[in-house]
Amino acid sequence: MHAWPASEVPALPGQGRDLRIHDTATGGLVTLDPGPVARIYVCGITPYDATHLGHAATYNAFDLVQRVWLDTKRQVHYVQNVTDVDDPLLERAERDNVDWVALAEKETALFREDMTALRMLPPRHYIGAVEAIPGIVPLVERLREAGAAYELDGDIYFSVESDPHFGQVSHLDAAAMRLLSAERGGDPDRPGKKNPLDPMLWMAARPGEPSWDGGSLGRGRPGWHIECVAIALDHLGMGFDVQGGGSDLAFPHHEMGASHAQVLTGEFPMAKAYVHAGMVALHGEKMSKSKGNLVFVSQLRRDGVDPAAIRLALLAHHYRTDWEYTDDVLREAVARLDRWRAAVSRPDGPPAEALVEEIRDALANDLDAPTALAAVDRWAAAQQEHGGTDIGAPGVVSRAVDALLGVAL
Repeated sequence: MHAWPASEVPALPGQGRDLRIHDTATGGLVTLDPGPVARIYVCGITPYDATHLGHAATYNAFDLVQRVWLDTKRQVHYVQNVTDVDDPLLERAERDNVDWVALAEKETALFREDMTALRMLPPRHYIGAVEAIPGIVPLVERLREAGAAYELDGDIYFSVESDPHFGQVSHLDAAAMRLLSAERGGDPDRPGKKNPLDPMLWMAARPGEPSWDGGSLGRGRPGWHIECVAIALDHLGMGFDVQGGGSDLAFPHHEMGASHAQVLTGEFPMAKAYVHAGMVALHGEKMSKSKGNLVFVSQLRRDGVDPAAIRLALLAHHYRTDWEYTDDVLREAVARLDRWRAAVSRPDGPPAEALVEEIRDALANDLDAPTALAAVDRWAAAQQEHGGTDIGAPGVVSRAVDALLGVAL
């Protein structure tokens, strides 16, 4: 599966800062010190409704991570999946009386278009669950051979008790885990499971549903968590720098994935930091496909909204906070974009070197984009009120905003 084209990231003078970021597993800020190549895995979409602003906010956060690393002169090895076979996708295809493969391809293509428009840097490897199946099957077989998986009516389950570190990503108690498991794709009430929290690794073929040859596992399809584990281990290995996604993935998805990988490899942890973006709400409730309260990037673009303004609307909120989308949020972003573009349209202006360092400092401090935006606002206001004599300063600002914030002025 191919990703989307990369926008050019301008090189800036000076040196970026190492990133301090909130790690869900430790509950505090950690300073990441990758080697020459920083490694990040971000969980991708299930392509049956793409791309709403909740998606965009999540991928914007991890785009900032990449930009901070690139500014430190590192390379970035970014991997993202597409869950292109799963119950929600099959259910939507049946509801709409369309082929599930065609639906997945259509929504994935739309996601690519939106990511391109928003200037999100693409992953080096963009892998669908279906194409990952040949690598998933051996992992499930290994877990079963190690006694960490068991069969139940043809389905294969992972035993969470096989991982002594289980629970160290989300730090939830058993009652909370059980509740979230039921809400987020698990089946804690299924009779016969060793532990209600045990997640499915391989689902035996069901009538009328797609299935693949699973070798000794029989025909079926992979569970949700093992999909990401197979892709991450194949392309990044253990101990990569950041495992990312929305806050609703901390449990069960990232918790289960970590346990799968740790049992498979005998190493801990799977990722050095588990980083989670907040949720975006509309009309008082989290944007949700099931509720239908979604604002789509593609619709905003069709309505004539500049993608740079959409990106500024996302950047105006700290990535870890939950926030609510309103028309005012977008209006403020459009006005900000207009002010910034007017400010950089002049041949000279106030000195810009200190501003570049302010943006760097803000982003290195747990991706504090709102503080970075406020710094650019001050420079633009000074340009508007007093102008300046630093020839080339507007160009420096324009390149910095593009390189570090992903906003093309």
